[in-house]
Amino acid sequence: MGARKRLRAEKTKEAKKQVSFASLRNVPTSPRKMRLVADMIRGKEVNLALDMLKFSSKEASRRVEKLLLSAIANWKEKNEGVRMEDANLYVKSINVDSARILKRLRPAPQGRAHRIRKRSNHVTIYIDSNVDNQQEIKS
Repeated sequence: MGARKRLRAEKTKEAKKQVSFASLRNVPTSPRKMRLVADMIRGKEVNLALDMLKFSSKEASRRVEKLLLSAIANWKEKNEGVRMEDANLYVKSINVDSARILKRLRPAPQGRAHRIRKRSNHVTIYIDSNVDNQQEIKS
């Protein structure tokens, strides 16, 4: 491997160590339904987002709530000694991507068949601390 490529890979690896995220793969919910829940919490403060998910009536919100708790646990693991309340965590970004589609056949009139597409999705959530941004603004 070339020197530039190796240095770039090391730089990317170091940057990933600072980012706290969690991902959920092959969720058997359509991406459109999951995006409604994701749009609800994007950019919100973590405790507010957890409350919104807890009291939402959507089925997808339960899965996203568990994913957000996992992302918070990952942040705590990377930032030992820092209190979560002082860090002022927020949902930096949340991505919902389409996953595999299971194709099934449903009987239709006159001997025909209609294809049913059972969609699934991948969800990735990134959280970040607002303290870093506030310190940069003050200096």
